[in-house]
Amino acid sequence: MTLVTFRNVLLVSILLRVILILYSEWHDARSLVKYTDVDYRVFSDAARFLLYPSEVNSAQGPVKGILGFNFTLGDPYTRETYRYTPLLALILTPNEWLHPSFGKLLFAACDIINGIIIYGLLLRESSPQSKDRTKVLTETKDTLLPELVAESMRRDRLATIYAATYLLNPLVFSISTRGSSESVLSLFVLLTLDSALRGRWNLAAVWLGVSTHWKIYPVIYGVSCLGVISNTANRGSLVETGGVFGYFGSLVNRRTVRFTALSGGTFLALGAVCYALWGYPFLYESYLYHLHRLDHRHNFSPYFYLTYLTYPALNITSSTAAPLVPWTSRLIRSPLASFVPQMALALGTGLLFGRRKEELVFTWFVQTVLFVLFNKVCTSQYFLWYLLFLPLLIPQLQSMSKNRVLLYIAVWVGTQALWLAEAYKLEFLGENVFFSLWIRSLVYVAGNCWVLAGIMNSYE
Repeated sequence: MTLVTFRNVLLVSILLRVILILYSEWHDARSLVKYTDVDYRVFSDAARFLLYPSEVNSAQGPVKGILGFNFTLGDPYTRETYRYTPLLALILTPNEWLHPSFGKLLFAACDIINGIIIYGLLLRESSPQSKDRTKVLTETKDTLLPELVAESMRRDRLATIYAATYLLNPLVFSISTRGSSESVLSLFVLLTLDSALRGRWNLAAVWLGVSTHWKIYPVIYGVSCLGVISNTANRGSLVETGGVFGYFGSLVNRRTVRFTALSGGTFLALGAVCYALWGYPFLYESYLYHLHRLDHRHNFSPYFYLTYLTYPALNITSSTAAPLVPWTSRLIRSPLASFVPQMALALGTGLLFGRRKEELVFTWFVQTVLFVLFNKVCTSQYFLWYLLFLPLLIPQLQSMSKNRVLLYIAVWVGTQALWLAEAYKLEFLGENVFFSLWIRSLVYVAGNCWVLAGIMNSYE
C-alpha cells in the first residue's frame, strides 16, 4: 500500500498518456485503421483554415464590414462537420506550426489537471472542519495524535484510489489520447463544481457560462445551482415555502438573479465575440445545428432507428407528397420527441435534488446520466460527461455491497458490449441488422436506467 500514493498514480497516468500519444504517431503512419479519432483531424483542419485565410476562407463576422478592412483571419467552419466553438480551433493552432500532436498533449494535460482537482475535492470534502481538528488536538493534548495521523493517511489513500478511477480509466485516457476534446470541457465543469462547493457562486457562474459556451449541455447544472443558492438564502423547504409554487417563487431572489446574470452574461459575451468575428456560421454550427440535428447513423440512442426509417421522407420537396405524411409521423420526427423527455428528466432532477452544496455531486451525476441516456445521439465519449463525477460520488455509496458493485459494472459494460457486437456487423460486415441493433439500444437504455436507480438507492 506504500506504493498507492497520489504522486505515483499521477506519474503513471502521465507516462501512460505520453506513451499512447507516441504510439498513435507510429500506428497511424503504418495502418489504414487509425488510432487517432476522426474528430481530431476535423479540429486540426479547422485550426489550419483559421491560420491561413484565403478568398474562399475568411472570417465573415459583422465586425469585418463595420471596420471596413479585411481580416487576416480564416474561418474554421470552412471545414465541413466542424461544429464547435471557434475557440477550440484557436487553441489548437500549434498543431500547424509546432507539432501535429500538440492537441493530444493538451487534452491529456487537461486529463491530468482534472485528476488533480478530483483528488483535491475528495480530500477537502472528506476532511473534518479545521476548527474541529484544532479543538480535538487542544482537548486531548496530542493523546489522539497517532489516531488522527492514521485517519489522515487513510483519507489520503482513499482519495488516491478514487481519483485513480478517473486517471487510470481506459475510457478516459484512450479518448483524450485519440484526440477528443472532452477533457477540456470536463475541466471547465470541474472548475464550476469546485467553485460551487466552496460557496464562490460568482466564480461558479462565470465557469458555468464558459462551460455552456464550449458545449451547451452544462446549462442543466444551472437549475440545481439556483436551488442551492435559494435554499441557502431563504432557509426554506418545499413545505415551508408553500408547496411547489412557493418553491419556484423562492428561486427568484437577489442572489439567484446575480448568478443567472453572471453565467448568462459570460455565455453571451463569449458568443458575441465569436459572432462578431465569424458571424452566422458560428451561431449555426455551434448551437442551431444541434437543435434540429438528424443523425441517422447508428449510435447507442434508440432514436437513431426512428431517424433512419424516416430520413428519406424529410427530403420530400413536392407539395403534393407532403400531405401524405401523417401528423403523428411528423410529431415523432420532431426534435421535441427526444428533447422534451430528456430535458424534463435532466432539469426535473436538478430541481428535485438541488438543495444543498453537499448534494451537488450526486445531483449533477444523475442529471448528466439522464441527459446522455435520453439524448437523440449518444456515443462512447458522452459517457465521460457523467463518469467525471463518479470518483466524487463513490464515498457516498458505501452501503453498496461488492457483489452489487460488480453486478452494476457488468450490466453497464455488458449492455454496451451487446450493442457493439451487433454494430460491428452493420459497420464492418454490411449486414442489415438495423432492427436488432435498435432492440439492443432499448436494452442499453433499460440496463443503464436500472444501474442509475441502484446508485440512487445506495446514495447516503
